Amino acid sequence: MGVEGFAKSTVGGFLIKVLAAGMESRFRYRFFSPTRIIVGAEVSAGQTVLEVGCGTGYFTVPLARLIGDQGCLVAIDVVPQSVELVSRKLQTAGLNGVRVIKADAMETGFEAGSFDVALLFGVIPAPMLPLNRLLPEMHRVLKADSSMAVWPPIPGWLPQSIIRSGLFTFSGKRNGVHCFRRC
Repeated sequence: MGVEGFAKSTVGGFLIKVLAAGMESRFRYRFFSPTRIIVGAEVSAGQTVLEVGCGTGYFTVPLARLIGDQGCLVAIDVVPQSVELVSRKLQTAGLNGVRVIKADAMETGFEAGSFDVALLFGVIPAPMLPLNRLLPEMHRVLKADSSMAVWPPIPGWLPQSIIRSGLFTFSGKRNGVHCFRRC
């Protein structure tokens, strides 16, 4: 059973609700400010940004505000409930320029060279996203000389596996965000 199948099961649906409550807790907002983390990724107004694993939209709404009307944000998640939730959040916030799509990060279907930045916040390392499939897809959808930013859910995580792929070089760490340049 894949992630989507698990999400549709009774147990999976329950776990998604529990995780969503934790992801939207005041504790998380206080100690892991989404705006502070986004600043660490060096995202700027007017860019075309891919957010992988948008989840509850924790980063999506502040990202959309930062990028502004001149930019483009595409938020993807494999879980349909996440896509619906984030779409509602954006509508409530009056942010209509964001595309929220149910998509697999390892086979996005986007054209090559579509994005200035790919954000993987809280999604790797994860067993359901094997880097040997994820990194080539991120490399493919990013423009030449663009960047990928990773905010790991595990403190102390080292980006060596990304560097070893030969697809990205490490460009620095800011506010807990590991930044990489596309080779």
